[in-house]
Amino acid sequence: MLTLSLLRHAKSSWISPSLPDQDRPLNARGVADAPIMGRAIAKHGIDPSLVLCSSARRTRDTLALVLPELKVEPRVIYEDALYHVSASEMLRMLRGVSTDISSVMLVGHNPEIHALALDLIGKGPQTVKMRLLEKLPTTGFVVITFPFPSWGEVTVNSGELKLFLTPKILAGG
Repeated sequence: MLTLSLLRHAKSSWISPSLPDQDRPLNARGVADAPIMGRAIAKHGIDPSLVLCSSARRTRDTLALVLPELKVEPRVIYEDALYHVSASEMLRMLRGVSTDISSVMLVGHNPEIHALALDLIGKGPQTVKMRLLEKLPTTGFVVITFPFPSWGEVTVNSGELKLFLTPKILAGG
């Protein structure tokens, strides 16, 4: 059984319009939401062995606030290639993950990470799928499992949606 966690970066700041998109930091809400999501991830027993994170500042900053809350210390790889890469390219990257790693977290951007989640989910609770279909907000977190021993076997619609969390859901909204 393989577990894929998808985390969209926390809310970022647009305070400096001249700043290149890849260099935008988190805003105050993002800084507050990320550790809350980290605690929720740990509470749900999600223990990634490997984290693949976009090299954009907002994804790195989000991950830096999530990691201390986890129960594990995963290997982290920052990937320039994850900065606004297509869902199909993310799937290709995922298929290249070693078979000795059964739990991976991808930290990335919309609309691509949302598209990847929707592409991979073949089954799961209908009400949760419908909520996810509407939106993957900032700091949104999705867990999908696959009944395979190898990441190379993961295909479109082959996963099962296990969890969808957002800051609003965690706040009781």
